[in-house]
Amino acid sequence: MYMHQDNLGNPIALPVGKAICVGRNYHDHIDEMRSEVPAEPLLFMKPKAAFCHMQNPLRIPEGKGECHNELEVAVLLKQPLCNASVGEVLAAIWGIGLGLDLTLRDVQQTLKQKGLPWERSKAFDFSCPLSGFVPVSQFTRLDDIHFSLTVNDQQRQSGNTAMMLHAIPELIAHMSGVFTLDAGDVILTGTPKGVAALNNNDVVRAELADHFHVSTKVIG
Repeated sequence: MYMHQDNLGNPIALPVGKAICVGRNYHDHIDEMRSEVPAEPLLFMKPKAAFCHMQNPLRIPEGKGECHNELEVAVLLKQPLCNASVGEVLAAIWGIGLGLDLTLRDVQQTLKQKGLPWERSKAFDFSCPLSGFVPVSQFTRLDDIHFSLTVNDQQRQSGNTAMMLHAIPELIAHMSGVFTLDAGDVILTGTPKGVAALNNNDVVRAELADHFHVSTKVIG
């Protein structure tokens, strides 16, 4: 059963909530997907059944077409937020980690063509592998966090939060004005370019620069 952990593997005394995600938060990813820049943050959710530990094998659904990697900076909240200010957001952050927004790309494209919601492609069980979280006090800046993903020793994604269209505090403040965020919720802050299909037996390594890396393997 999933429970939040710090980057040393110690349990964090917070409930397991939901994941609130943002799409199209990096220009280079918008370009590679041939999408448009949204007028406001493009939000969607994953339920707690989507959470799993990133160090465990990644489970890819069978018979659903391609499943793509989307590595993102993840933010763990320690207290609720509703119509929050940036200052309130900063006070509510427990820590920073990494999350994979696993995406069934063929399913998503079909849903997009029909004008339907994305949840079938984004919110399936185990679709949100999470690393441990580093206490936010260990970060001097939230707008200069570098992260990267390699697959079979080949770099696939590399990003920095400085590249975001919507910075972390402002993004979370916006989310809290749409719906209440709870203690134990995780915010996924968007992915840079480099999304591509994961295949059975791929070896995946995610790194949060200057803090940790996580290695795992894909299983069908």
